[in-house]
Amino acid sequence: MANHKSSIKRIRQEEKRRLHNRYYGKTMRNAIRKLRSTTDKAEAVAMYPVVIKTIDKLAKVNIIHKNKANNLKSRLAIYINKLA
Repeated sequence: MANHKSSIKRIRQEEKRRLHNRYYGKTMRNAIRKLRSTTDKAEAVAMYPVVIKTIDKLAKVNIIHKNKANNLKSRLAIYINKLA
C-alpha cells in the first residue's frame, strides 16, 4: 500500500479514470457490434454517423489510438458499402 497522501490520491484518480475509460470503450464496441449485426443498408447508413462520432471522440481523448479509430471507420464503411 502507498505511504504518501499524494500517491493514495493518485491511485484513487487512476481507478476512477480506468473505469470511465472502460465504460466508453465498451459502449463504442457495443455500438460497432450493433452496426455490424444489421443487414439492412438503410438502417446501417443511419447508424453510421453516430458510431463514427463516438469513435472520433474516444480517439480525441486517447482512449483508443487514432490509427485504430481510422481502421475501425474504414472497416465499417467497407461493410456498409457491401450491404445489398
